Amino acid sequence: MIARSEHPVIRPSWRCRTCGIAWPCSAAKLRLLGEYRDDRPALLIHLASLQQEAARDLAALNPSNPPANLTDRFVDWARVR
Repeated sequence: MIARSEHPVIRPSWRCRTCGIAWPCSAAKLRLLGEYRDDRPALLIHLASLQQEAARDLAALNPSNPPANLTDRFVDWARVR
């Protein structure tokens, strides 16, 4: 059983298994920020890699309507402000 606090991704839809919204959801973002609190560049690299995977998966699910720019969803929120 998955702990509710984990908020894992369901692939290939890239939705949160726990709350059902687009992943990374708010809880997943908080978890990622905590995991990478001492290495923001590594977090950004990890998120960029996930963005590429999501783009491929989402385009395969709906080839006639590939996803728009996923940068806001996957990377921009984690940049230092």
